[in-house]
Order: sequence, then C-alpha cells, then structure tokens
Amino acid sequence: MTDVSLPSECETRVASPTAPQNPERLSRLDRAIRSAVRALLSHQHPDGHWCFELEADCTIPAEYILLMHYVGVVDEPLQDKLRDYLRQHQDPIHDGWPLYAGGGFDLSCSVKSYYALKLAGEDPESPAMTRARAAILKAGGAAHSNVFTRITLYFFRQLPRRAIPFIPVEIILLPRWFPFHLSKVSYWSRTVMVPLLILCSLRACAANPRKTGIRELFVVPPEEEHHYFRVSTRLGRFFLWLDRIGRGLEPFVPRFVRQRAIDQACRWFCERLNGESGLGAIFPAMVNAYEALLLLGYDREHPLCQTAQKALERLVVEREGHAYCQPCVSPVWDTALAVLALEESGNCEEEPIRKGLDWLRREQVTDVYGDWAIQRPQLAPGGWAFQYANPHYPDLDDTAVVGWIIDRSKFRMDYIECIEKSADWTVGMQSRNGGFASFDADNTHYYLNEIPFADHGALLDPPTSDVSAHVLGFLGRLRREQDRESVDRCLRFLRSEQETTGAWFGRWGTNYLYGTAHVLIGLEEARIDMSADWIQKAARWLFDRQREDGGWGEGNDTYFHPERAGRGANSTSFQTAWAVLGLMAAGHAASLSVRHGIDYLMQTQTRQGTWSDRDFTAPGFPRVFYLKYHGYSLYFPLWALSRYRMLETTREIPGQGAVGSLLDPSRNSGGAEPD
Repeated sequence: MTDVSLPSECETRVASPTAPQNPERLSRLDRAIRSAVRALLSHQHPDGHWCFELEADCTIPAEYILLMHYVGVVDEPLQDKLRDYLRQHQDPIHDGWPLYAGGGFDLSCSVKSYYALKLAGEDPESPAMTRARAAILKAGGAAHSNVFTRITLYFFRQLPRRAIPFIPVEIILLPRWFPFHLSKVSYWSRTVMVPLLILCSLRACAANPRKTGIRELFVVPPEEEHHYFRVSTRLGRFFLWLDRIGRGLEPFVPRFVRQRAIDQACRWFCERLNGESGLGAIFPAMVNAYEALLLLGYDREHPLCQTAQKALERLVVEREGHAYCQPCVSPVWDTALAVLALEESGNCEEEPIRKGLDWLRREQVTDVYGDWAIQRPQLAPGGWAFQYANPHYPDLDDTAVVGWIIDRSKFRMDYIECIEKSADWTVGMQSRNGGFASFDADNTHYYLNEIPFADHGALLDPPTSDVSAHVLGFLGRLRREQDRESVDRCLRFLRSEQETTGAWFGRWGTNYLYGTAHVLIGLEEARIDMSADWIQKAARWLFDRQREDGGWGEGNDTYFHPERAGRGANSTSFQTAWAVLGLMAAGHAASLSVRHGIDYLMQTQTRQGTWSDRDFTAPGFPRVFYLKYHGYSLYFPLWALSRYRMLETTREIPGQGAVGSLLDPSRNSGGAEPD
C-alpha cells in the first residue's frame, strides 16, 4: 500500500511529449475561459456566495400542490404555474412522469403528478390525463406505488391504513441498544420520520376541500386490495410479521405513553426547525413538520407555523410560464466549487474570490453538536452544511471539499483556523471500514433496509467512494502527521471499492464517470503514485468511454443497469469536464482524449459563456430520486478548461510516466488531431 504521508515519485513533473499548441487554439481557449468567468461572476450574490437552482423530478412540485390541498389553503396563481410545469414534463412516449429528464416511466411519480393535476383542476378526461391513467393502470395502479406515495394517499383517505407501514410515534422512546433507533438511520430519514410518526399515529387527514379522489387509479378497489407490501427476502417477511403484530398491540398502548412520545417527538423536530431553512433543510421533512404542527393544534399564524411555511415557500422557483419547487438549496457546495473554478482560471480579480471564501468561513459550524455527536460525543464541531443553515447536520462531503478548496487557495494563510477545525472534525467522522459517509459515522445497519417503511432502499448513510475521495484529497494535501493512519485507511477503502472494470460507483453524482473522475482527482491531490496499475486501469476506463463527439456522457439508467456504466445517449458538459479532470489528474493532460474533450467544451459553449444540458446531474438517492444541479454546467467546465490551460502553459503534467502513453488513438475518433 502506498504511504501517502511520504513523498513519492508522482510529485515530480513530467514534460509533455507533444508539440506546442497552435496559438490560435490557445487564444480560443482563453476566450472561452474569460467568457465562462464572466458568466459565473454574474451569479455571485452581493455577500459573496453563489446558489444555483437545484431541480428534482415532478414529485416535488406535485407534493407542493398536495400540501396546499392538505392544508386547505390554495394559492391559485402558484398552483396554476406548478400545474403547467407538471404538464410540460409528462413524457410523450410512455405518457407518465420519469424520475429524470429522458428517464423511463415511474409509477409513484406518475401517481402523485396525476393526483396533483386533478386537484389543481385538470380534467381527468383530457387526452393527457387519459393517457397517464392508462400508463399507471398498466403498471399495476396506485396500490403498487412506493411507501411515501401510499402514506400521502392515506392522508387523503384514498386507501386504508393497512396500506401503509405501522410506524408508531413510540419509536422515539426506544433505547439506543434497540435494533431500531433514530441514530441508526440517516439524517434525511430521521428528519422525515419524526414528524411523520406523529402524523401516522394521530391518523392525519387532509382537508381536501374539493373532496377530490383518484379511485380510477386502482386496478382493484383500494379497500379490497391485499397486496400493498411486496417482500422478497426472509428478513423482509419477518419484519412484515412484526408490523402486523404491532398493529394488533397498538390499542393497548397507554395514553400517557403515547402522549409522552408525541411530546418528545415534537420537541425533537422543533429544536431542529432551523428557522426559514426548515427541518433538515430538505423539502419532505419540512412538509411533515408543518403538517405535524397543524395536527398538534398550532394555529397557522403561530410563529412556528409561519416560519415552517416560509421555509417551504423559499424553495419555490417561479418563472413566466411555470413554477417548480426545489428539494433543497446548495449554496455552500455551489460557492466552494465556484471559487475553485475562478481561482483555477487565473482570470478573476481577488475580490470575488475573497468574498466567497469569507462567506464560507462565516458558514462553518463550530458551536453546534449535531446528531453526529451521538456517535462521536468527544469530537469538536467544525464542518459545513450543504444548505444556508443546517447546523445539526454538517456534511462531510461539503466539509472536505470546502476545506480542500480553501487550503489550495493562494489566500489559505488567512483561513488556517477554518482548515484545521474542519480537518479535525472530518478525521473524527471516519467509519470503521476506513471510508467516509455524508453525515454520520458507521451508519451501516443494513438490515433496516428490509423494514416495510424502507422500500426506497435509502434509509442509511454508509461510506461512499466519492465522499471518501474528497476526504482523501483534503487530508492528503494537508499532510498532517496526526492524519497519517486515517489517510492510509481511507486509501485502503477506496481500493476495496474499485470495480473490476477500474471504475468507481458515484453515489452523489451520475454515476461511474463522477465516481471515477473524483477518485482520481482525490488521489492526485493526496500525492499518490498515479502511475500505479490500479489507477491507470481507471484512466483506461475513462478513455474507453469517450464518445464520437469528443465528450463523455452517462445516463441515470446506469443505477438500474450498471453494465451501461459510462455510457449515455449524449455527451454533457459537466461529465466531459469530470472525465477530462480525472484524466489530467492521472497524468494524461497531453493525450488526444483530453484535447478532444476540451474541444468539445469549447464547441458547445454558448455565447453567454455557459453550457446547456438537459440531463440530470446526480442522484439524491440512486434508483429513487434524482437531481439537476444547475451550476454543474458552468463551474465544472470552467474548472476543466482552466486546469488544461494552466498545464498547457507550464507544460508540466502531474503524474508519472510518459504522458498519454495509455491512449490508443484508434479508440478516440472524436475531435481533431493535435496541432
């Protein structure tokens, strides 16, 4: 195993064997960089931060309409715009709604979208609704939708209580040693579940002022359906048996025990309401918290309800012809990557960069011991959250990336305290297997994915390659003696996670292109010997996935079909940037592949200096929920172009061995030959 805390041959610089660049091409590259810098700076807020839109599938805007009808107060103009958004995103081929642009039919998303449209006044006999209804029934009907969709339908009394899991509020009282405890599930599951326990235990019922129903979406009448839960494992059947026993025992729960549980659950989520950033700063938890407050008797004018409502309203993006609701916002992530791209460009004045770094310093969480402290009670806080405010749930991915970007900045000496605190907290959050998760350590109780509530398979937050690679890059760059063992363990974890193809799975970005490129970047930042066979195997995998047009692209369908890894219907700017950055980190900046990738980025840049991609960029939860980070099509291409320009200028390539030696030109027909 390479010891990353010691100097290695990869720290040397190798001159490129290719001829000098054509001056005209370099001039075009400089213009592309300057144009992208101007575009990125135009999005900076006066206080120094960036926050691009974060778009999800139609489930979220549909749920916003459902929320208004649950409460019984409908903002008609906003509803009309949300309805238009849902109309625009109905797929013309399969007639339903997908989880991402160009995706296949998704039953649960389609059921919610159909119901939301009907609540908003859409004629169920219109051609579009008729086609959607036929697609839903063909897929088995609303009874086969996922747990969260069925819970929503239960609140609207469209199906019986036995159609949803038994999740009594008394769960909040269970001790930590019990097989199920809130600390054993992920932060997003925790914040969604606690107010939901109240809603389900008190049998919440939507106002539904128009008494709109969707019985037409059931193949079998919902009260006659007996197959709401589909389990395929022995453990799953055991948990379903426990579920039925629990239902039978519920009437015998003493009232004082239930009231104590309700009070504790209410205190728990009210403590984490997080002002106008909302519970957990994520939409599903915020909706449940608002509805739970109302169910517990809080008036809509109560400050807690008002704050919870404003948190939801802040997620809405309104346009001239439509509106949608974001699942959350990403200012810390966007700001860090924007600062990185600008500083890498060398075409930006100091002030915007300093303002961005100063904003990030103010956002560091140093005074709140969040839920992570249950596992690490002696560890001092020092991380960053993903959103504007979410102090109970700092994000290890954000923390590693922000710390790394600040440390590589020429202004790093002004932020040493930030860097040290974040590094200490990050090291303390390492899991036993050597990897790093997003929000917790050792959140690996995999048996819980078999409970009836967890049919989405996203209940936990285990360590992942992409987060671990970011941590490795950050800690490896710092080269602190006290982190030596942690870095070595992280490196062993990454080696164990490498696929037989040479690629790495991408948990927080689509998909193997993201995982592979970001691991390579992290390895290079940690000064690992990039000529090692296992690393060059990953580079070969990237070479093999380049498309005819010189770019790279991978679809979200690879989360369902890993055999399609690295391949998609089209190239994208952000995935091309990832691949180019990964190959440059592996020592191939002068290769034909990288040059063709850079040509692709220059050719597809708009006159405004941006790039336009229809594709979704990342999973929220693989196979369940996907996201489109609107900033990815700007700061990642700018970073790639700038990195390439710097390497071409210095003619010094990170890595070891002959640059481009792995490249077989016959595999790369996209783009032009080198000048």
